[in-house]
Amino acid sequence: MSKAFASRGRSTFAFLLAALGAMSAPAVAAETYDDKLISTPGTPDVVAKGLEADGYALGVLAYTWGYPLVRMERIARSYTDVPSPKPATSYRAPLDQIGWATELATPDAKDMPTANNDTYYMSAVVKLDQPFILSVPDTHDRYYVVNVFNMWQELEHYIGRRTTGTKAGRYAIVPPKWTGKLPDDLVRLDVTTDKVWLWGRLHIAQGEPVEPVHALQAEFKLEPLDGKPVTNETLPPMPSIEGDEFGFLKQLAFALKLNAVKPADEALFAQFARIGLTSEGFDPSKLSAETKKGLARGLADGVDDAISSMAATAQIKNGWQWATGLDSFGFNYPVRALVSGPYLGGNGEKEAMYPTRYTDSRGEALTGANKYVTRFDKEPPVGAFWSLTMYDASDKMLVDNPIARYKIGTDTKGLKRRADGSFVVSIQADPPVDQSNWLPAPKGNFYIILRMYQPSEAILSGDYQLPQVDKQ
Repeated sequence: MSKAFASRGRSTFAFLLAALGAMSAPAVAAETYDDKLISTPGTPDVVAKGLEADGYALGVLAYTWGYPLVRMERIARSYTDVPSPKPATSYRAPLDQIGWATELATPDAKDMPTANNDTYYMSAVVKLDQPFILSVPDTHDRYYVVNVFNMWQELEHYIGRRTTGTKAGRYAIVPPKWTGKLPDDLVRLDVTTDKVWLWGRLHIAQGEPVEPVHALQAEFKLEPLDGKPVTNETLPPMPSIEGDEFGFLKQLAFALKLNAVKPADEALFAQFARIGLTSEGFDPSKLSAETKKGLARGLADGVDDAISSMAATAQIKNGWQWATGLDSFGFNYPVRALVSGPYLGGNGEKEAMYPTRYTDSRGEALTGANKYVTRFDKEPPVGAFWSLTMYDASDKMLVDNPIARYKIGTDTKGLKRRADGSFVVSIQADPPVDQSNWLPAPKGNFYIILRMYQPSEAILSGDYQLPQVDKQ
């Protein structure tokens, strides 16, 4: 017998033994599952419950997905509606024109929730029937930034000290599908919607002469590529929604007529047909009573979903909400909705960080009924400047106070520091005996934001320790 034949024989015998062993082993029963979709009957009560649930789920999603677009279309109209006389803190301007605030924001400046008290704001709503040219002057290292937002409140480009420097420059903002040729001296910036919002900041230190800064503002220019004067065109009004429980969806449908659904969102948008929202508009007439009930509840709860998104997305660092990605939302629709609401126009973390604080070191809500101290071991290590700003939690506005101080920051005159550079900020409603480091608070609930412009790597990496807020 050959060795190969003997080897095959042994292999066959081993296989038969293994098979006999497997046949004699006890069988293992397959796991069973309680599959509710199979076992639940399609009775009228189940169908009614399901229709309400579907309306509710889609209502929440439609709100968080669509709010930025509705918000931006509202902003496009309100920020181009220029009051007469125009307040010095207002940056409103007609369509396709630049508007500048010529004073820092105060509690009376109601256009922008959570406004800073560090920079003059600039705004321009631009309807891109052709490229528009933004010309910026040499600011001689003075901090400025112009954000280019699309109509989903997504930050598509930065122009300014950190990204393009402070020398003079000219930038072409190019609408989608435009195929013309630009002059060689222009920097091309492609955008994804037919309207954009240019949102700018120009730093001014407290107490410095304002005339040179005003002159610098006048050197920022915006004009269409063809060089023709802009017309006095206005945007059509949004639909009235007073007393309409589904008014948000009516305005969302209107906004979608002016702004295409992004390709990545087309499958999501198709789901909204079940609540009457399609590319043709919003029609709730064919919805069941149960779907309408769930939809109304979902639209209301969408607000809470957006507000809670920061807690779910942001990190908590020493009691501060630390959010990143404000210029790269991805598919985080609730956070995009939140930022486009009370934090409209926020920068991404490389441009500025905005740690936000609603609670003290014990986790209790900040309120003017108490007194607090915040101890800084050293000033935040930034490439531009920093500020700790006070806001009333009830309206997201700056807080009126007897010394007209809305922040403590890089340019706060008379701020007392220790020899090692550390300092303590007193946060309270009633004036302390020494007001040098006092940040005035309202009587009720409040929150604070620690703005850090051009944050260093120590800040971005978390090596810099944010100060604690201790109740006295």
